[in-house]
Amino acid sequence: MEVVDIARWQFGIITVYHFLFVPLTIGLTLIIAIFETAWLRTGRPEYLRLTKFFGKLFLINFALGLVTGIVQEFQFGMNWSDYSRFVGDVFGAPLAIEGLLAFFLESTFLGLWIFGWDKLPRALHAACMWIVHVGVLFSSWFILAANSWMQHPVGYTYNAENGRAELVDFWAVMVNKVQLVTFPHVVLAAYMTAGAFVIGISAWLYVHHRHGAADRTSTDPGVVETARTDRAMYRTAIRLGAVFMVVGGIGVAVSGDIQGKIMTEVQPMKMAAAEGLYETHESCAPFSILTVGTPDGREEKFALTVPCLLSYLGTGSFDGEVQGIDELRETYREEYGQDPGAAYYTPGEYVPNIPVTYWSFRFMMGLGAAGAVGGLVVLWLTRRRNDGATLPHWVGPVGIALPLALVAANSFGWIFTEMGRQPWVVFGLMTTERGVSPGVSVTEALISVIVLTVLYAVLAVVEVGLLAKFVKAGPEPFTEPPDPGSPDHDRDAPLTFAY
Repeated sequence: MEVVDIARWQFGIITVYHFLFVPLTIGLTLIIAIFETAWLRTGRPEYLRLTKFFGKLFLINFALGLVTGIVQEFQFGMNWSDYSRFVGDVFGAPLAIEGLLAFFLESTFLGLWIFGWDKLPRALHAACMWIVHVGVLFSSWFILAANSWMQHPVGYTYNAENGRAELVDFWAVMVNKVQLVTFPHVVLAAYMTAGAFVIGISAWLYVHHRHGAADRTSTDPGVVETARTDRAMYRTAIRLGAVFMVVGGIGVAVSGDIQGKIMTEVQPMKMAAAEGLYETHESCAPFSILTVGTPDGREEKFALTVPCLLSYLGTGSFDGEVQGIDELRETYREEYGQDPGAAYYTPGEYVPNIPVTYWSFRFMMGLGAAGAVGGLVVLWLTRRRNDGATLPHWVGPVGIALPLALVAANSFGWIFTEMGRQPWVVFGLMTTERGVSPGVSVTEALISVIVLTVLYAVLAVVEVGLLAKFVKAGPEPFTEPPDPGSPDHDRDAPLTFAY
């Protein structure tokens, strides 16, 4: 095993693990802001209870995402120093702005939101979470701009003397055609994931929480009324989550369709690898839903295909031409030479791992589509406003399955995006093997991947344990929070931690 193998595994493990938290952070900030705004407008207690309940779960997720994100940045200096040196001048500006502007914005106003319940006017306090969401979107924009540059380098010049890419057009990097479609695709997928999370938690509480079945076992009118109120609250959350899933699903489908066409334009090998398409189809290239054959996809024994769909996904026309792997390999050999990465890659191949790209592409689309359909089903099940009506018991486990499916869809999407670009770490400019740190030994790399994997496993146990603890407790009973705008409010009272 070589250093580049270990470094790739470490980067993949840490990046995928970190991205488990990112979609929830993006989506929950918007959902919590909506809940608190609804409480301000209506005064209904359930909206404040949901705000604080999901706010607590969000803070757990945010803290773990912050920790894992910091470690991810350290990786560039540990195992990928040559890559960092090559892209540093280009990445310096967007990532510095992300840290100094976007992250500072979201962390500052998140702190105000946490500690400001009894200090800030209610409207200003709700505005803090909206600003946090804006900050999260800014962070996503700058980070995705850096990643999109790896997919489609623009706005740079190559300095042959120092062997580095140098930024010459910051705006070109910010409005990279890949970036313009990747950003809405990722953010809308995050909204779907957060919506599924809200559905899963609320549906489980609706069915299993101590108040959920209390009216069937108690004759106490107070207990029965509490159960009815809680069911109505969970139903409200479930429906909002379902709206996020359906609307987000439509947006993901539209942006994904555009993204596929841009991907075919700038990285045709990735689209060919996603289908395992070796021969060029001048028109009506089929898309296989399922293929049984050799692992590399060159020989198939059985295939369930949709005629001409790949042509449409790649070009927008059912008669569009889709280049095959063999033709593209020859084109890349002529353009880039015979040796894309020394010992690690077969000379002149320029072909990503076909099984990984083929299946990750399908799992991404299949799980995402299933999530959107699940959101529609949930909307139909909760269409009646009768709070006395109960949802079927199978809604609980199905609700828990929805966020797991969406988290998996997000992960498979990133696996496809990054693995489909191989053997390039920066497409057309630097191969993955040439980006690895030259001074790191196999032993050092192996120790670091083992230590970080074990550490992340411990963090996973902490995350699941904390979420399970607070989810089982459910939303706290309604307590009217202090109103800093009232004349009798004690403005000299010490600052309190809301959670």
